[in-house]
Amino acid sequence: MIDPVLLRNDPDAVKRSQRARGNDEAVVDQALAADASRRSALTEFETLRAEQNEFGKQVKAASKEEKPALIARAQELAASVKAADARAKEAEAAFEDASMRIENVVIDGVPQGGEENFVTLRTVGEKPTFDFEPRDHLALGELLGAIDMERGAKVSGARFYFLRGVGARLELALMNMALDRALQHGFTPLITPTLVKPEVMRGTGFLGEHADEVYHLPADDLFLTGTSEVALAGYHADEILDLAGGPLRYAGWSTCYRREAGSHGKDTRGILRVHQFNKLEMFVYTDPADAEAEHDRLVAWQEEMLGALGLHYRVIDVAAGDLGSSAARKFDIEAWVPTQDAYRELTSTSNCTTFQARRLATRFRTETGKTAPVATLNGTLATTRWLVAILETHQQADGSVIVPEALRPYLGGLERLVPERLVPEKGI
Repeated sequence: MIDPVLLRNDPDAVKRSQRARGNDEAVVDQALAADASRRSALTEFETLRAEQNEFGKQVKAASKEEKPALIARAQELAASVKAADARAKEAEAAFEDASMRIENVVIDGVPQGGEENFVTLRTVGEKPTFDFEPRDHLALGELLGAIDMERGAKVSGARFYFLRGVGARLELALMNMALDRALQHGFTPLITPTLVKPEVMRGTGFLGEHADEVYHLPADDLFLTGTSEVALAGYHADEILDLAGGPLRYAGWSTCYRREAGSHGKDTRGILRVHQFNKLEMFVYTDPADAEAEHDRLVAWQEEMLGALGLHYRVIDVAAGDLGSSAARKFDIEAWVPTQDAYRELTSTSNCTTFQARRLATRFRTETGKTAPVATLNGTLATTRWLVAILETHQQADGSVIVPEALRPYLGGLERLVPERLVPEKGI
């Protein structure tokens, strides 16, 4: 939810943000009208209630003869207050409905346009080159006995898979390496629920135009999360946080689920775009004044990880039209995938300003003693998709894969993944 004071005082800024996103700006005027109605209805209710309270004192002080007429007037006032209260609640609901349709106001400097209008901020490392025909990650995974798509489809359907042997070990190594890095930077680790209530999913902005990407369990009215960001954002809902000692940083480890409803026929080979994966997600609650600096810190920690893994990557400033509804700015880091001759997203890092916190009533106490919404930020520190870039970047002509030095301690010192061809059993 956007700041109602900003909406009231600078509606043009909100309209500019809507235009930059490619969204309808008429909803801003609708929200303004709803806000005016809400404030008017609330004023009417409070005025009548004050009159009722004052009149109640007169009734108590009245003589026995005066009371019957006064009581009749008191009953009229009570009915008026009740009606005004109902109008105020209705107006509040109308304002909430209108304002919830406005996506977060983008930060000045975010590129305008759609998916293709991102701005590259920097490119790091050298593109890997080979004196042989490189294999893609699935071919490598099958040679290594690390990825089994066929049995994944047999058990669960398309876009499911098994990580097997060194594949399972490699993912766990990656996650543990990321967890160690997170601990070094002051993050508290959490293993989060992967089923959440509708109000939490809605509060984080995941039940908007991309709601069809989310798995829903109607019988329980619970949603499977596509990122632990959702559970982490709900962790402190309806709380007042103590940020006197600095930001609260959490690292959420969870399995994630995405329907990928809008990607029919896209990236169907291998584990690049799947329905289930694991991820370690950074999530931060901070003073809004420090949010942009914290955003840069999150990106720097992600770059440390990718650099340690020997990956060539670029950092992009995502265009407004490609931002999620809750993000005011998003930086993606895309690693080079040799067989695709393209950069593919490995991390997203979003500054959600106070948008999610307003929806979830998460506040902090300012220096003046008043409460105000916190800023929330999130960013990936490791996920299953990273295996794609690691396998392809470090492959050798014989199908083996050199383990990045930083990962070796998490694999018992293993320096090379050696082909171990899967031999399908009869009937598979």
